Amino acid sequence: MPALPSLYISHGSPMTALQPGATGERLAELAQALPRPGAIVIASAHWLARTPLVGAAAQPETIHDFHGFPPELYQLRYPAPGAPALAAQVAGLLDHAGLAPRLDPQRGLDHGAWVPLRLLYPAADIPVVPVSIQPGLGLAHQYALGRALAPLREQGVLLIGSGSITHNLHDFRAGYSAEREAPYVRPFIGWIEQKLAAGDVDALLDYRRQAPFAQRAHPTDEHLLPLFFALGAAGDGAHVQRIDAGIDLGFLAMDIYRFD
Repeated sequence: MPALPSLYISHGSPMTALQPGATGERLAELAQALPRPGAIVIASAHWLARTPLVGAAAQPETIHDFHGFPPELYQLRYPAPGAPALAAQVAGLLDHAGLAPRLDPQRGLDHGAWVPLRLLYPAADIPVVPVSIQPGLGLAHQYALGRALAPLREQGVLLIGSGSITHNLHDFRAGYSAEREAPYVRPFIGWIEQKLAAGDVDALLDYRRQAPFAQRAHPTDEHLLPLFFALGAAGDGAHVQRIDAGIDLGFLAMDIYRFD
């Protein structure tokens, strides 16, 4: 089969699972457009570690890593199987790249993984291997993590980074809404789209200095780091497609990127 693309998905609030809106529509359309993967490797903004960890559970649990939401959200499960053999292969590729991974036989799927996967593949019948991100090691490290796993795309494995194109939770209290968007969101969206389309990896790695409103869009890096995982996994010269899924709550840009 032809190589699968890599994806970057903005997963938004955990409530996306109950109120999928435009994100659910776009992800369902994307699943229809993609060849069915044999397995999925996903790097979520909600699994942070100092060094790369690879989930090797045979049956990953659904982690409800949030508080204060409606009771029905905590009842949702995403019972996709794990893939211990693939997890070992992932760890081998990362080790070959000098990234010093470790296997975690207990790790489940946090909401950055299971919420978008539930919208992409609701049957939960595709094996999933989660991979941690390392905020302390910087953007180039996350790009290298994706590069190391790029060969898996030739084997029918879908590589996904799950985060958010803009992510400033301080703005929950700022009164933004669908009718009153945060003024920094669209300039930041546009800059990211332009640099990705141009293949300007150097500018993207330097987004803190070069992108408009970078500090407002991302007070910390962890929700943009999975973009670099997906970008690294795409390889050189990838075709970039931005899929517009709207702006949730007036400040969470829900962009999806497909890299072929």
